[in-house]
Amino acid sequence: MNISEATPRESSKISAWLLAARPKTLPAGIAPVVLGSALAAQEAVFSWVPALLCLAFALLVQIGCNYANDYFDHKKGVDTKERVGFKRAVASGLISPESMMMGMVAVLTLAFIVGCSLVYYGGWSVFVVGLISIACAVLYTAGPYPIAYKGLGDIFVFIFFGLIAVMFTFYVQAGYFSMASFWVAVGCGFLAANIRIVNDVRDRKTDEKAGKKTWAVRYGKDFCFVQYLVGNGIAMGVPITLLAMGFKLWVLLAVIAAPLSLHLCVQFLKAKSGEAYNKLLVQTAQLMLGYAVLLSIGIALS
Repeated sequence: MNISEATPRESSKISAWLLAARPKTLPAGIAPVVLGSALAAQEAVFSWVPALLCLAFALLVQIGCNYANDYFDHKKGVDTKERVGFKRAVASGLISPESMMMGMVAVLTLAFIVGCSLVYYGGWSVFVVGLISIACAVLYTAGPYPIAYKGLGDIFVFIFFGLIAVMFTFYVQAGYFSMASFWVAVGCGFLAANIRIVNDVRDRKTDEKAGKKTWAVRYGKDFCFVQYLVGNGIAMGVPITLLAMGFKLWVLLAVIAAPLSLHLCVQFLKAKSGEAYNKLLVQTAQLMLGYAVLLSIGIALS
């Protein structure tokens, strides 16, 4: 049965699960796989099967992390009526806590299965990294030392949606790492972290009340603006680094995204309402995906 044939109640359930998956932030899982695959294409080692498996794994882990976040933030009392961000499925009563827990387990189990299939292409090191990624998706908001609650969320996103996602997507296709994949991963990681930064600045008041010590809570909006600005600047500097490494001028296609990057920095300073931050968060995710597509085209053409 497709969605158009579903009853109103079934459609509502489907919409709730889609809401909890946070589709507007999923570019953070797509962009690094696109970039890693473009690097593989540039080296003439691109392969559809491992590339698609990497994409499936990245998205499943991200969705599983989002489900875990929805469940554990509700359990810890972070998602309250004062929340100004996007609606949360459990806190809004759209999905029960028990169902969300089951959904999280199901999605991450599927991610584990997909990850196991990547061992054929990348060896057991890929299995270890995949297992750590799945564990951290839960520990991001769960356990005695939740990553997001201790001010480590930005670092987590930079590592997993930048360094690991880009470099291992390239690795399972090429069989080795490259310096180019490292620098591309750095740029991608900073843009992914910027999505997190906007989220944390928006939620800093409710996070502080709940004891969630994000960098936005600890150091304030001005500090986070510098983070955001520097992150965008480093990402826009990556094409120039690639050019210096011998890539062709095509890689400068990514610089087309620079005006939007500067515009979003201005909007970051101006943002005051939850609605403004929500719009900025979506646009930051779109910037990341647009940058990744442009840079990937430039890399492939090189």
